[in-house]
Amino acid sequence: MNERLLSVLRAPHISEKSARLQEGNQYVFVVAPGATKADVKAAVEGLFSVDVQSVNLINQKGKARAFRNRTGTRSNRRKAYVRLVDGQTIDVTAKP
Repeated sequence: MNERLLSVLRAPHISEKSARLQEGNQYVFVVAPGATKADVKAAVEGLFSVDVQSVNLINQKGKARAFRNRTGTRSNRRKAYVRLVDGQTIDVTAKP
């Protein structure tokens, strides 16, 4: 398998919203900043052996935060919303 495809998916994004989306056969992943829709689709299909219906990418800007009177920002993220073909699932909570 291509190293580029293995480095595209960083981690599954676990939140209340992503848990609700999983009921509708949609999964959320944190992906590499330079990843394209085609890269994400190929990586998910290759790693999980499923068929991807669609991929939507968003760039999430890091929030400004203060800690001990010093201001800073959290890092920016790129997230992928991946919709699978009906009848297929991914277990994103499984430990390797």
